[in-house]
Amino acid sequence: MGRMSGPHLIRGSVSLPEAELSWRFTRSSGPGGQHVNTSDTAVELRFDLAATEALPKVWKERALARLAPRLVDGVLVVRASEHRSQWRNRETAAVRMTAILAEATAPPPRPRKAGKVPRGINERRLRNKKRRAEVKRGRTGRDWG
Repeated sequence: MGRMSGPHLIRGSVSLPEAELSWRFTRSSGPGGQHVNTSDTAVELRFDLAATEALPKVWKERALARLAPRLVDGVLVVRASEHRSQWRNRETAAVRMTAILAEATAPPPRPRKAGKVPRGINERRLRNKKRRAEVKRGRTGRDWG
């Protein structure tokens, strides 16, 4: 079995400290073979976001706010059981955790700056309005008779 891939970078030089990650292994559901009832391949990775000191204060507050519905007592939990090997599930869970944290700590998008409506568009809209008004005015029953 290989070594886990190095530090789990969130963004820039900020990474998840291995000491703050808590791993739990259980038996995966689904089809298997003779090996299935003896191996704990499903992985549950926990990261205490509320107590961590690894993230800058601003990032931590942003992540806590954005991930609030996902957190259980300030702890972010990620599960992985797609692969048959525990090692690959560990890799998947770690990558998923870093992706979630990278997205949650990202700065908010710049506010949209409203632009000026081009004159041509306004003129076209008014022309179409006039044409439509003429069509409707022509439908009155004054001349039918």
